[in-house]
Amino acid sequence: MMRVAWRSTVAGLLVAGGVLAGAWPAAGQALSIERIFGSAEFRPRFVFDFEWMPDGRRYSFLEAGRGGAADLWAADVRTGERTRLVEGAALVPAGETRPIEIEGYAWSPDGSKLLIYTRSVRVWRQNTKGYYYVYDLASGRLAPLSTAPGYQQFAKFSPDGRRVGFVRDNDLYVVDLATGAERRLTQDGSDVIINGTFDWVYEEELDLRDGWRWSPDGRRIAFWRLDQSGVKVFPLVNELGVYPEIQPVRYPKAGEANSRVRVGVIELETGKTTWVDLGPDPDIYIARMDWADSPDELVLQRLNRRQDRLEVLLADAATGRSRVVLVDTDSAWVDVDDDLRWVAGGRQFLWSSERDGYNHLYLYSREGRLVRQLTRDPWDVGGVEGVDEAGGWVYFTGWGEGPRERHLYRVRLSGGPVERLSREPGVHSMDFSAEHGAYLATWSRSGQPPVVQLFRADGSPIRALEDNAELAGRLRQAGVRPAEFFTLRTSDGVELHGWMIKPPDFDPGRRYPVLMWVYGGPGSQTVTDAWGGNQFLWYQMLAQKGYIVASVDNRGTGGRGRAFKKVTYLNLGKWESHDQIEAARHLASLPYVDPGRIGIWGWSYGGYMAALTMMRGGELFRAGIAVAPVTDWRLYDTIYTERYMRTPQENPDGYRESAPVRNVAGLRGDLLLVHGTGDDNVHFQNTVQLVNALEAAGKQFGLMIYPNRTHSIAGGNTQVHLFTLLTNWLDERLAGAGSKAR
Repeated sequence: MMRVAWRSTVAGLLVAGGVLAGAWPAAGQALSIERIFGSAEFRPRFVFDFEWMPDGRRYSFLEAGRGGAADLWAADVRTGERTRLVEGAALVPAGETRPIEIEGYAWSPDGSKLLIYTRSVRVWRQNTKGYYYVYDLASGRLAPLSTAPGYQQFAKFSPDGRRVGFVRDNDLYVVDLATGAERRLTQDGSDVIINGTFDWVYEEELDLRDGWRWSPDGRRIAFWRLDQSGVKVFPLVNELGVYPEIQPVRYPKAGEANSRVRVGVIELETGKTTWVDLGPDPDIYIARMDWADSPDELVLQRLNRRQDRLEVLLADAATGRSRVVLVDTDSAWVDVDDDLRWVAGGRQFLWSSERDGYNHLYLYSREGRLVRQLTRDPWDVGGVEGVDEAGGWVYFTGWGEGPRERHLYRVRLSGGPVERLSREPGVHSMDFSAEHGAYLATWSRSGQPPVVQLFRADGSPIRALEDNAELAGRLRQAGVRPAEFFTLRTSDGVELHGWMIKPPDFDPGRRYPVLMWVYGGPGSQTVTDAWGGNQFLWYQMLAQKGYIVASVDNRGTGGRGRAFKKVTYLNLGKWESHDQIEAARHLASLPYVDPGRIGIWGWSYGGYMAALTMMRGGELFRAGIAVAPVTDWRLYDTIYTERYMRTPQENPDGYRESAPVRNVAGLRGDLLLVHGTGDDNVHFQNTVQLVNALEAAGKQFGLMIYPNRTHSIAGGNTQVHLFTLLTNWLDERLAGAGSKAR
């Protein structure tokens, strides 16, 4: 899974015009791989880098300007009146001839300055390394944050706006903006000692990148320090040159050593570092850390290696002494989130937990005493979006309308009934500003790309920000239609949710081939009433070629409570593949499905699922595609794998039974394996070992490798090539010979 490090809201906008018409597209308008993956024809118009401004009355965003450079604009929340704040083409540093590119920005607390992030070259894997400039809006002066060599990361204004801190080469620095004086705060940063940012597994599986925090009074900086010297190196090999280049990645595989973590507090006046007492067990994760609504205390979330015990600690910034104020446990695992929010002047905090069978919100005192449970309905809270203390509201997302839709709700801090705010059906997400009394909502439905609108905090609309009627027309002309939702019941009585896309000229008297799309990993969902982007358009193209495309959320997926999600604990793949096989049997029983032409495909966890399901489903599947699959959980990382499986040493049977490399004897259909050799997430090693097992078992298969491509298998013409390959593979095995991708 690839993630963007700099915070940015990129929202596709389309007029909310209802369900798109379902009909054959006009001549020359049919969907094709080139139109979907090789052009921007179906790309919605965007709002780039939306930010609420410090004055509370406006928001800012980027828009293409002269010469294609990005200009920074502001708009009034109430009236929509626009003002250009910065012309991108004029952002030329002293001594240079070309403007810098605004790839991210942050406001100073008083709104007088901007911290602009630019990336002069693309850094391997992550987009967090680049260069920062400080721009003064009044004078128009643009100055580099630092003139010393080396990339900078995670630069942030101090609370008073007079200094900026950042990370360079795994050390922390601070710059005085008045004098330009730069000061190094940590001294031991290296390839193995990481200050203020994270190693591979923390970034990927705990969603942590920025590893340091200003104290509210600006007198201190708290930071993570990781020592990854004990983590084994996994070499990625780029063979596109005359001699291969090796990119070493410290990657802890299941059961192996992790980085050792510390949390330090730097006193800026003296430079002294105080280390927080994290307890006697060194083999832990510090999954979250921040200031506890106080310049004198930190709040930390300590997660044990098995990830079934999450503790909230308060630590004294001056002494490092810590105490546990809250413990959350589970017989399976405890999820880490960002729902901890301080209220009542730091005297209370919000917390979410699945302890009663659903993820609910709770209010605790600072000492860890339960004040009250805020939500109780039999559905999951998704996450806290904002808190309006003056009005007494907590705003959050959830699945109150069922697992296919996600909406915005609010509940009073004093308790009471939950109120739904979002009205349009579908899946909603938002950028909330409770103190500004407004939020930016992005919502979509199946067959309808995202719509972005501004709302008041009570859910009443202010206005839509964009109208993509032209794109809506192109989608109608291309015959794009929403999926049809359905449910099925397994042989052991569990209801599963699914969707299918039928050919536009569907005839119930005919029999059609079926392609099943699966992801199926813990807490995930594919069956949602939401826009699916280019992949959804590819399914529409396959339907126009005569396929039925379907997807079913198996046990282990999210939006349906703790029991449904955590039944897979210690046995990844068992219930998931069972349910996908049951779904395939259900589809095969339909009178308009050809039971001899069923295929399945997936990517990443979905690639794992496609391979394992084919091996356990036998003759049920004629063809399958596994892209970047995990083929043995011993080959994947510690945090993700052990959360669901514990270690290989603790659960050898679970690891053995769940591995496609141990199940190849059951393969009957044609399997295509696809992988990028530069995949730092699910290593190409997974496919190599499955190839070895298939060859040893005398099983024929297809294989496509993409040299030096990452987990996303993208760049240049790669996606066109990939989806042409996938389409032709399916056509030759499910649709009959002769039909080729366009």
